[in-house]
Amino acid sequence: MRDAVAAAYQRIKLLIRETPVEESSGLGGVFLKLEHLQKTGSFKFRGACNKIALLTPEQAAAGVVAASNGNHGLGVAAAAGARGIAAEVFVSAQVSPAKARRIEAHNATIRLAGNDPLAAELTARREAQASGRVFISPYNDLDVVAGQGTIAVELEQQLPRLDAVFVAVGGGGLIGGIGGYLKAVSPQTEIVACWPENSPVLYECLRAGRVIDVAERPTLSESTAGGLEPESVTLELCRKVIDRCVLVSEAEIRAAMRLVLETEHWLIEGAAAVAVAAYCKNRSRWEGKTVAIVLCGRNVSPEVLAQVV
Repeated sequence: MRDAVAAAYQRIKLLIRETPVEESSGLGGVFLKLEHLQKTGSFKFRGACNKIALLTPEQAAAGVVAASNGNHGLGVAAAAGARGIAAEVFVSAQVSPAKARRIEAHNATIRLAGNDPLAAELTARREAQASGRVFISPYNDLDVVAGQGTIAVELEQQLPRLDAVFVAVGGGGLIGGIGGYLKAVSPQTEIVACWPENSPVLYECLRAGRVIDVAERPTLSESTAGGLEPESVTLELCRKVIDRCVLVSEAEIRAAMRLVLETEHWLIEGAAAVAVAAYCKNRSRWEGKTVAIVLCGRNVSPEVLAQVV
């Protein structure tokens, strides 16, 4: 994974924004990787850029297909639109209307499929195969994972001695890419995986040793919700790179969103707050250590914002 991530960084570094790292005063000296300042407001733009940069001319001409209720769809739409490539994004009935409108604003076509993100993902993959187009998975694609992992290339340069990094987990593409790179270049860095208690899908799959159906409840961490695609490449990758798992409650996520807004004056989405909440839950463990929290996105839906502010 190290070589794939390094190659991805060279491929996309002129397309993405190198997001800064800032020391947090409100969180007691921990460092914040401000990935919520990435183009489209989320780390997902990195993976989409890498995958689209690898398309052949024939594949680009045919267009691409994705499935996402928000950030991945937005990243694919923006990355494809920048190259004049047609994009079709499948969403589930759970999609926030505001996020769907943002995807459409990049000239992508929206298709409604199923009642949950996994249903939309499986439908999108079938449609892509039937039409001969490339399907861009939000996590089950090593090219996408490598693109997300370019965050770790920047972290290594910005914080050469890093003891731990906290990352929110959905499908596992972000932590798989970050962990896969850091395990090779900074083996002392502890990779801390963070989940909402209401949607611990990959956590339970890792415990089971295989992809299983996991019951979910509504969560403020919309971007990490949804089932795992069968035979996802991230299951084995995450098993190798994750050192510690932390689950947080909805109250802890809400408090973390408010804390970052009040002390750092950043509005972050629930998924980013999951990582903040996980750090706050075990803060004493990391005293005197160099710790980074990845603020993975800022695209808060109006529905979630109403519950927080």
